[in-house]
Amino acid sequence: MNKGTIFNIQKYSVHDGPGIRTTVFLKGCPLKCWWCHNPESQNPRHEIMFFQERCTGCGVCVKRCPNEAIKISDNKALTDETKCRLCGKCADFCPNKAREYVGKEITVQALMDEIIKDEVFYDESNGGVTFSGGEPMLYADFLAEVLKACKQRGIHTAIDTSGFVAFDKFEKIIDYVDLFLYDIKLMDDRRHTKYIGFENGLILDNLKKLSDRGANIFVRMPIIAGINDDFENIEEAISFLSSLNIIQVNLLPYHKMGMDKYRRLEMDYKLSGMEKPTDERMKEIADRFLRRGIKVKIGG
Repeated sequence: MNKGTIFNIQKYSVHDGPGIRTTVFLKGCPLKCWWCHNPESQNPRHEIMFFQERCTGCGVCVKRCPNEAIKISDNKALTDETKCRLCGKCADFCPNKAREYVGKEITVQALMDEIIKDEVFYDESNGGVTFSGGEPMLYADFLAEVLKACKQRGIHTAIDTSGFVAFDKFEKIIDYVDLFLYDIKLMDDRRHTKYIGFENGLILDNLKKLSDRGANIFVRMPIIAGINDDFENIEEAISFLSSLNIIQVNLLPYHKMGMDKYRRLEMDYKLSGMEKPTDERMKEIADRFLRRGIKVKIGG
């Protein structure tokens, strides 16, 4: 049975496509963007997120762990990652919810059961379902089945993607997708590699192919002060996008709401948290798109 791994289903979302939407977050991403606000989405495997401030050192997790991977030190629970098998028992029994098990395998039917609970909101708002991540295109076969089921029910579908997959994965789902939310971050290969982990040739090439196929596309550009808000990068993006079939560009100002998640996952956060661009800078960037005849919106 075809399954996908998700880490969240967000109801009543209004920033991931038109209308009121259900956003399904799939787990796993090949990119490592410095500003990623969902670091729990990067690893395709299940993880334990530890909220240290909630831990009282009660020792319940120590007793429940079958692999003796947890010990109490200075009234706090410490995990030996070499022994942890991610069984989730520590999270199941923690009375203070200091541990959260991240990741859940789900079947096509189980996911559809969740999606159709919100159909009335889709109908009233011209909304639908958005598949995000992580990188949802890693699950192209699973997605194809879910998307077909959505189309059979007349549910509007959107894919939020970085585009960093082989194009044959897009070919499996393109006929069942009403809207692509496509991320473009940096145009220069060197900077793209530094801040994201890979060159951007595949991403740009896939976007052009989707455009050539007549797909409906919103381009999303996160704007991070000091990293990609310079006019050289913006003008290069505008030149590239102006030749494509793009409905609009959404400029997304950086926010630091995901910073605490890195600590809970024992991951390093590489930014200072001060990279939010000014409102004036966002307007200047938007104006440059408008002057080239590209519809633009600040925010989701």
